[in-house]
Amino acid sequence: MEQTKKRALPLVLVVEDEPYVRTASASMLEDAGFEVIEACDADEALRLLSVHPNVGVVFTDVEMPGSLDGLSLARRIHHDWPGIGVVVTSGRYGSSESIQDGDVFMPKPYHSADLISGIEESLRRILTRNEQARRRGPSEQFQNISRR
Repeated sequence: MEQTKKRALPLVLVVEDEPYVRTASASMLEDAGFEVIEACDADEALRLLSVHPNVGVVFTDVEMPGSLDGLSLARRIHHDWPGIGVVVTSGRYGSSESIQDGDVFMPKPYHSADLISGIEESLRRILTRNEQARRRGPSEQFQNISRR
């Protein structure tokens, strides 16, 4: 009997305050084979990140209620969990507005193929960043940290 190897896809955290949009996005990702957890705002997302160390990508809306918007959440993720990719979405903001280097921007409305492509692009960027960090070695990484 031949077994097909199924590639392990990372856990995706979907952060969206609109329940229908959040559920639809989660369903698109699940249909593509991703495991998904959901949060209705940045505060809940931070709680989930602290108990789910296997999150590989966060897909977040910009405008949300709570103590942080999606852009602030992205900055916090980069600081506290630098190995996690971030995909930011908005129906009002353009890709050049406050999106951090390395993040992926996806305008609303989006289709399933666009969402999956954005998540995959975020994963590629994280892998590239991690590979570059490995090549630099610990001494250069320490120098970069001490300059901040």
